[in-house]
Amino acid sequence: MSNHGKPKSGAAIGALALLKADHDKVKSLFLAFDSLRENDDEDERKFELVDEICYELTLHSMIEEDIFYPMLRSVIDDGELMDEADVDHVGMRDLIGRLDVMYPGDDHVAATVTVLGEEMRRHIAREERDMFDAALESGIDLDDLGERLAARKDQLDDDLTAPPPPIDAMDRHDGARRMPRPPD
Repeated sequence: MSNHGKPKSGAAIGALALLKADHDKVKSLFLAFDSLRENDDEDERKFELVDEICYELTLHSMIEEDIFYPMLRSVIDDGELMDEADVDHVGMRDLIGRLDVMYPGDDHVAATVTVLGEEMRRHIAREERDMFDAALESGIDLDDLGERLAARKDQLDDDLTAPPPPIDAMDRHDGARRMPRPPD
């Protein structure tokens, strides 16, 4: 299990508190990156922060998309709000994908992080204002939902940080045009 500062699934934490803690953590990572922005000697640390920002946003987005958004969509009558949140996530995933293929010295790293941070802050503001209020008014059991979100986050964290399974050279692999030759 990685040490990403998240509550464990056994901890009693409400859904909104868990999501807010994630939001606060990512905001602090962006602030740490911004504090190093002008320091060319800190490229390696900046890129560690970029990796952590991307990881935390990916994990957070996945639990929202897997559990929180479908639950909220089922109990509120605001499809537009939910659709906009989905589109926000698509935009952030695109920027995360761009950052994933960049190197510390690339010209557009800082600009891409800036745009991602702006999109993230706008998304969080709307989510905490509109979605959290809707969740509170909906009657959803937020403690149970929080436990489900935390458990899913733990599972995803394990999945994302686990080493890849070993490759069996005798098995056909995705994209293989032919079966491997049997050993002589």
